[in-house]
Amino acid sequence: MYKREKYKTLNKIFIGLILFITIFTILPKENLAVEEDTEEIDITSRIALIYDRASGKILYEKNGNKQTPMASTTKIMTAIVVLENANLSDEVTIDSKAAEIGGSRLGLKKNDKITVNDLLYGLMLRSGNDAAIALATFVGGSVEGFAEMMNKKAQELGLTNSHFVVPHGLDNDGHYTTAFELAKMADYALGIDKFKEIVGCKTATIYINGYAKTINNTNKLLGSVSGVYGVKTGFTNGAGRCLVTACKRDDLDIITVIIGADTNEIRSDDTIKLIQYAYTKFEVVDIKQIVEEKFEEWKNINEGRIYVNKGTEKKVKLYLEELPYTKMAVKKEEIDNINIASTIIYYFEAPLEKDKIIGNLKVMINDEVIEILDIYNENEIRKKEMKDYLIEFLEILSKINIFSS
Repeated sequence: MYKREKYKTLNKIFIGLILFITIFTILPKENLAVEEDTEEIDITSRIALIYDRASGKILYEKNGNKQTPMASTTKIMTAIVVLENANLSDEVTIDSKAAEIGGSRLGLKKNDKITVNDLLYGLMLRSGNDAAIALATFVGGSVEGFAEMMNKKAQELGLTNSHFVVPHGLDNDGHYTTAFELAKMADYALGIDKFKEIVGCKTATIYINGYAKTINNTNKLLGSVSGVYGVKTGFTNGAGRCLVTACKRDDLDIITVIIGADTNEIRSDDTIKLIQYAYTKFEVVDIKQIVEEKFEEWKNINEGRIYVNKGTEKKVKLYLEELPYTKMAVKKEEIDNINIASTIIYYFEAPLEKDKIIGNLKVMINDEVIEILDIYNENEIRKKEMKDYLIEFLEILSKINIFSS
């Protein structure tokens, strides 16, 4: 009787264990206390992007290629056009159109006199719409003429999803860009020393009619977040709160873009989230060296397999198209997953001209193709003529004679 009860108890324990193990196994993952590494960032703004300045690649984006109004971040392109078409020392007389514009202002009045240099500080630090109109009229002859110059520069930079109507960024039909192209604008602008100097200032002293005026930068992250060195704030009802930020820590140099934040606090918080994400997740690698080393390994195996029928030379020498950049930000866990894959022609009929494309090389991270580079033939290979066959025949005879002796 005791043994029977004992067995019943053991059976219950055993069945209970089986049930527990089964239930634990089939439980959905979200019910388990397991930490998952999600790649998402909790961004409230409707548009966000991280741009790697070294490679021009997008590291993160939320609606990054969506056309959108961009408010005063427009002034990045305004400054580019002015810096490339005017002398900083030129003096500008303010007209009524500039003096009467609304929105954020430097405080210019009709007939005020101020240099192009000081107008640029007023444009980028104080976000003065009056400074934007004054510069546009001075450089382009009119707002419309200046907009044409802005659009021409956009074409030169390959910005196919950007169009400019005004120099200040107040909402206008047909005035738009994307976060990606705005980052490319900022990247180009930061390559201009004077632009970089201006947007990196927290305060500046300018002169209107010879009188000094101190102005402050509207970018509150400048000087408060490690590595931040520009670029521009913005706000209109159509664009929402906007912020383009440049940040560099060690080798990683990024531009972040926020468009469509509801408040200044949100645009700052979202920008900080993007910066923290970039510097936590990414590391700069010498992608050019990695690709060149892998190509050399591939070449040592495959170069000798290429056959040129009736060619004067037996061996083809290969070289690879240059990567358009040297360094690149890569997710830390994916650095060991940088690989190459080739598509190449192994058989040719002579002649084979010098610098002919004979294939391509895909540069990949995991399964994502980041670049496709052409593979070229380095040496010209002529088609054999009768004299070449004769020389070959004589060489064969010579070897036979040597062997016979």
